[in-house]
Amino acid sequence: MRPRGNLGLVALESAKELGNLLNQHLLEIREAEDANYDRDGNPVDNYLVATTSTRFSNGEGKVTLSETARGRDMYILADVSNYSVTYKMFGQEVPCGPDEHFQDIKRALSAMSGRARHVTVIMPKLYASLQHRKKARESLDCAMALQDLERLGVNEIVTFDAHDPTIQNAIPQVSFLNIYPTLEILKQFLESQLWLLSDKEKLLIVSPDTGAMDRAIYYAGVLGLDVGLFYKRRDHSRIVGGKNPIVQHEYLGRDVDGLNVLIVDDMINSGETVFDIGRELRARGAKSIFVAATFGFFTEGPSKFQKAYDEGILDQVYTTNLTYVPEEILKADWFTMVDQSMYLAKFIHQLNYDRSASGLLDATKGIRSFLIEHGVDPDKRSTYPTK
Repeated sequence: MRPRGNLGLVALESAKELGNLLNQHLLEIREAEDANYDRDGNPVDNYLVATTSTRFSNGEGKVTLSETARGRDMYILADVSNYSVTYKMFGQEVPCGPDEHFQDIKRALSAMSGRARHVTVIMPKLYASLQHRKKARESLDCAMALQDLERLGVNEIVTFDAHDPTIQNAIPQVSFLNIYPTLEILKQFLESQLWLLSDKEKLLIVSPDTGAMDRAIYYAGVLGLDVGLFYKRRDHSRIVGGKNPIVQHEYLGRDVDGLNVLIVDDMINSGETVFDIGRELRARGAKSIFVAATFGFFTEGPSKFQKAYDEGILDQVYTTNLTYVPEEILKADWFTMVDQSMYLAKFIHQLNYDRSASGLLDATKGIRSFLIEHGVDPDKRSTYPTK
């Protein structure tokens, strides 16, 4: 079976490191299948398309591709949350925000000049996903951005753990692949903390808010555990940082006294929610507290997390390498990185050959196999006395 087009991976400035990992894994996957050849049978030793992002002194920019996209199956990779990328504008060093990164995606599409056979945009963190719904006179950024990509000829969008997957309704004619990193996160967590499953009665999955409840229920269901929930009580008379400030976190669920807790969410921003919940759980007698999130932005730096770790509020934080994480955090005792590059490379490989990705999307089978391999009965449910 031949690929639908010669694969080209355009890793923009924001995602160079992840792009190199994907290229390496794609070569490994295809070497194992004896498939490192283009459509004409020529051997391939690199799928990366050399790309240059240029900024002019007034802040405008351009993207240049070193190879033609004609007839190829092109994948544009961008980390729209990578604030480590900077450029000079009017003599000042300016960090790239999500808007600049998204504009670079559109520049890359423009550089292809409509010649590609198929174009996929990979944004692990979906651009503008926090503004996924409209209230009153607000803008609807995420929907507009997706429609922009559709108008520019994008055939498929790949993202991870979209804040609200129903945003794909904005582009019904464009393939929207929303991948959940649950399998790799759980494997990494359990490999380092396998002792937690020796007694399921002592482990609890907790959702930090109602929005993350579906995720918590899945984690609890596949591991055979109980689930708890924190409800955010907000002050709706004020707006701080674009949101109504949280007044208090109210806990709903079983008694956590003597239990180990895994808090699961899609992203960590400043960490204030995690800290508040951690303090509340400690006050209620929780033993160990772990946090697992797809994206770790650490918008106010690592110092607060280090303090929480030193004070015993948190034991370990797990996030993926799908977005930029500073070196200081990577080296921290409280932090564990979950590598998603091989998982994403498998998706790209499948898509390039126009094969179904359903098998990769189903994490349940992989988690059950992992549990059985480590001597844990996946069908044994946690039970506790009810009043």
